[in-house]
Amino acid sequence: MSALEGHRIIEFAAIGPVPLCGLMLADHGADVIRIDRPGGSGALPAEMLDVATRGRRSIAVDLKQPAGVALAVDLAATADAIVEGHRPGVMERLGLGPDVLLERNPRLVYGRMTGWGQDGPMAAMAGHDINYIGLVGALHAIGTSDAPVPPLNLVGDYGGGAMLLAFGVLAALLERHRSGRGQVVDAAMIDGAALLMAPTFGLLGAGIWRDTRAANTLDGGAPFYGVYRCADGEWIAVGALEPQFHAELMQRLGLPDEPDRLDPAHWQAQRERLADVFAERPRQAWVELFDGSDACVTPVLAMTEAPGHPHNVARDVFVPVGDRSEPAPAPRFSRSAASVPTPGPRVGADTDAVLESMGISGADIAMLRSRGVVH
Repeated sequence: MSALEGHRIIEFAAIGPVPLCGLMLADHGADVIRIDRPGGSGALPAEMLDVATRGRRSIAVDLKQPAGVALAVDLAATADAIVEGHRPGVMERLGLGPDVLLERNPRLVYGRMTGWGQDGPMAAMAGHDINYIGLVGALHAIGTSDAPVPPLNLVGDYGGGAMLLAFGVLAALLERHRSGRGQVVDAAMIDGAALLMAPTFGLLGAGIWRDTRAANTLDGGAPFYGVYRCADGEWIAVGALEPQFHAELMQRLGLPDEPDRLDPAHWQAQRERLADVFAERPRQAWVELFDGSDACVTPVLAMTEAPGHPHNVARDVFVPVGDRSEPAPAPRFSRSAASVPTPGPRVGADTDAVLESMGISGADIAMLRSRGVVH
């Protein structure tokens, strides 16, 4: 039995972190029912739907109609948790706010995902990952000495958003076992991105992190923690932080170890020396040289290459889902194996089945469909 089997989660269709949160919960066995907009997701490009909505069931409901709102309230009454990603106040205006749903289902965990949070002077403003991570110092710390570089949308949307929301929902479900009561989880990408920066802020406070990009050990400033171009134009990643790893790196490269390797004053010269060496051979030659070593040298693989790497194959890091190769469910449990991922459903594909599970008759489903309440 998967870890979350027996739990029902209602996911209101959204963009960014909410779909990944739903995917994670579904991967581990939760019955995630996604409430989609009739005629389309209204949120995600069609080419993303299969990946972003894998493992869920989809019910298409028109939430602009009172009957559609009433149906969503009834559905939430059968759930352990809901997750939504609207701006503050939107769910309340729809008649689906926490007060309404928790009054109907006092054990419900109400997971809210926003960029700026449910309150504060910027709460009602639009924003994206780049804005949230910019406001908490994360974007400033990532990039070259010339300019910040957006780290995809991994820090705000996904690490600071989806995973924070999933953690919050599961923590609230655990607390419910003690109290018997649900509650609201206010997960904000700005909070999550700041939390991910906690260790770096700790280093800054201790005086061992310079508040400048590419000037520290972990931000590409140190020559022993960075990427180097190979003779074929591909890249190699070097992470030889500890002295024993650095010694092995230099030994395999045929270079003398650097006694002053931790002194930033020498980093530029050391980087140029390493760059010259790595530029002499193609990437595969370096992969073979460092195979099995503790020098912490690995290839920088393209997304199309990653699923075929022997280690990823051996661990099933990527798995087939329909006709695609996708990241496998994680983490792994010794007893509670994750669900086998299935492709995302067509919008509304499970409308009838979900309504029937709520005890709604075929005649009433036909009536709801004829009125455009469900699709």
